[in-house]
Amino acid sequence: MGLLLRLAFLLTAVGVSVHVYLETRWRLAPASRPLEDKAPPTRTWTTEKVPALKQGDVMRRDAGSRLKRQKKAPRWHIALQPWASHNHSLEDEAKRFLNYITTPQVSCKSPHVGPDGGWAVCLDPEYSLAHRMQHKQCRVYSFGLGPDDRVLERFLARSGCEVHCFDPSLRQPHLQHADMWLHRLSIDWRDPNPSVVSQRQYANTKKLATILNDFGHRQMDVLKADMESAEWKILENLILEGVLDSVGQLLIELHLHWAGFEVAGDDPSVVRYWFSLLKELERANFRLFHVRRDAAKPPVFLHKNVLNASSAYTLAWMSTRWTP
Repeated sequence: MGLLLRLAFLLTAVGVSVHVYLETRWRLAPASRPLEDKAPPTRTWTTEKVPALKQGDVMRRDAGSRLKRQKKAPRWHIALQPWASHNHSLEDEAKRFLNYITTPQVSCKSPHVGPDGGWAVCLDPEYSLAHRMQHKQCRVYSFGLGPDDRVLERFLARSGCEVHCFDPSLRQPHLQHADMWLHRLSIDWRDPNPSVVSQRQYANTKKLATILNDFGHRQMDVLKADMESAEWKILENLILEGVLDSVGQLLIELHLHWAGFEVAGDDPSVVRYWFSLLKELERANFRLFHVRRDAAKPPVFLHKNVLNASSAYTLAWMSTRWTP
């Protein structure tokens, strides 16, 4: 009997010891791992090259906060002004137009005018051209045909400006001559509607925005254009292209003896179109500061003598909001 009691006591002691040992081992053991022990993904940042903005582009953020380019809605036509009178007569349209181009809108106290009184730039301090000339930071684009009249360009080059003359009749693609760069290239003045342009290819003409981009330029202090009756389509392209913000002063010779290249319509409609283009310049913050009536040219206005108007006028505008 005593042997059985001792055996039972021994078995009980062993059981208690085993229980205590297992309990202690369980408490000290580390937490069990999941079946798949995968490290959390590491976020890596990469630098994405954002394409340079083109003229007329604006930036916006989409739902994912990524920077994207969004083009402005393209314009294919300018906004025509109302008729000068209810009867749509040539005389009324011509009177309004001629009054507009012969009435300066702002005063320039320090103009530099060429020897013949034609081409002019404004050197008033508030319009920054004189300051940029002193610091050799100004840039000039001149579009024309032939080297006959580059007096203003030579003056600006000697005064510290970087001058680029564009002439499609040059023999060499690029040439440096007398402190000026000459390029066998011209500004595209054809109809801006792509359904028309796509049917033609002109190797030596480009849009102004394309020229700026190709040359790595952002803006120009002076843009001069003497394009022998292509000036109206040049103006239309500049307006519809949205590049006028890149121009500080705009100098153009107007030819009025005929409608101009690719300008269609009867005479009153043509003059209304001319006037509408100039009002678009005004909407773009350009103000006329200089006008010269070429008295040496015959008084021919759309093949007629209308109000004794000359067939050629040289005009100069300044942008009142241009900041270099």
